[in-house]
Amino acid sequence: MVDYGLKNRVVIITGANNPQGIGATTALAFAREEAKIVLVYKRIFRQFDKNKTDNNGADRYFKANAENADIVESKLKEMKADYLVLESDISNEEDVSKIYSKVMEQYGKIDVLVNNAADCDMDGFDTIEKITQKVVDDTFAVNVRGSILMIKEFIKYRNNYGRIINISTDSAQIFAGQITYGASKSALEALTRSIALEVGKYGFTVNCVAPGPTQTGWIDEELEKTVVPLIPIGKLILPQDIAETILFLASEQAKMITGQVIKVSGGHAI
Repeated sequence: MVDYGLKNRVVIITGANNPQGIGATTALAFAREEAKIVLVYKRIFRQFDKNKTDNNGADRYFKANAENADIVESKLKEMKADYLVLESDISNEEDVSKIYSKVMEQYGKIDVLVNNAADCDMDGFDTIEKITQKVVDDTFAVNVRGSILMIKEFIKYRNNYGRIINISTDSAQIFAGQITYGASKSALEALTRSIALEVGKYGFTVNCVAPGPTQTGWIDEELEKTVVPLIPIGKLILPQDIAETILFLASEQAKMITGQVIKVSGGHAI
């Protein structure tokens, strides 16, 4: 077992209420390393069929994202983790300021930021022929503005240790069918490189993890049959695969890695 040296590090993770999601899994991974965890999430309400939530697919995914973080919190309790749960909107500057104020009040420092929260259109309007202003505004508000606001505040409360990990997607450069989502993630990758240059003087690193098709409860059996043949490794990525990469980037071992986009995709979209 690798010792990442993350004991007592204070870690903020956004988008952490889906028990099968990358955010929640990353929180549990940091808890395993005895870090102090701050879960930040916003419930997203979409229609779903309650009778179809037992199996992976859109209904399970929509249900998970509409709920609070109670399930994730219960797992952290079982691990006897030190944690804080905040329901908030990172696209709002005042809310971001309150998030950091509460974290500083409880822990007095912040060491790691994982920008995992994301918004995307689920109704088929994210194509050039169907795109609406609302889709553009909502997507960029969370994926770009929210990430910038969270990073800006992180720098404001800087100490002698700083790791920022942004979550993109492996198809950010070319994402037909989800053009605004892809463009917002491509922007996040560009921000990663630019901000890395700006904050290097503080000894901070800024990196981006770009997951491939990851089973967060969204991919049903039919979609899996379509997607898996496109992955050279031959299987879906798991949230744990992403979480372990994030742990490494947050560690002392990765102190000289910055401004990078690391695809964790099993070879998909390389």
